[in-house]
Amino acid sequence: MQVEYTIPMVPAAAPPLDLGFIATATMHAGIAARPWLNSLLAALNTVFVAMQAAYILWAILAEQRPRAAIATLMMFTCRGLLGCSTQLPLPAEFLGSGMDFPVGNVSFFLFYSGHVAGAVIASLDMRRVGRHRLAGLYDALNLAQGVRLLACRGHYTIDLAVGVGAGILFDMLAGRYLDSKNVDRGETRCCSSCQKALVSQKLTS
Repeated sequence: MQVEYTIPMVPAAAPPLDLGFIATATMHAGIAARPWLNSLLAALNTVFVAMQAAYILWAILAEQRPRAAIATLMMFTCRGLLGCSTQLPLPAEFLGSGMDFPVGNVSFFLFYSGHVAGAVIASLDMRRVGRHRLAGLYDALNLAQGVRLLACRGHYTIDLAVGVGAGILFDMLAGRYLDSKNVDRGETRCCSSCQKALVSQKLTS
């Protein structure tokens, strides 16, 4: 309450106050002066988004572990509803690129960051099956992604912070959903052939 009553609100005609934008002001100026660098960073970010999607698809199709895919569906559904409910303006200093995801620099929802939430969901799934080094790599890339999104003004700081929380929340909700359906989440499952071996072992015993 001390914070609420001592910080004045931003006037309606003024741009939003974002500390993440202030912290990345130098990086923003550097990217703005080098359009090729903006496109390169956007392309690398798009590759990272593709890596997230590939891992989540691999988990459900190859390893038969649906939790990450269900969490992602829940996360994007909620994001779409929130994005339709309150549409935030693009920052005045937004640096778009045709290499960014969604590819072609089409319209997108600001709140919350699906880039960040998707990476968190993938990272949590990796930790469940013991892929800690890969999860650490995804966390580092997610952090770099967040800094880049701030620097090019593709998201507000609050979008990124809530994106982390959304990834954790919907991963947890997906787990509860699977528990309620009595579905084996396969958290110790490495592949379908291993599961067949376990089934045959139970039958012979």
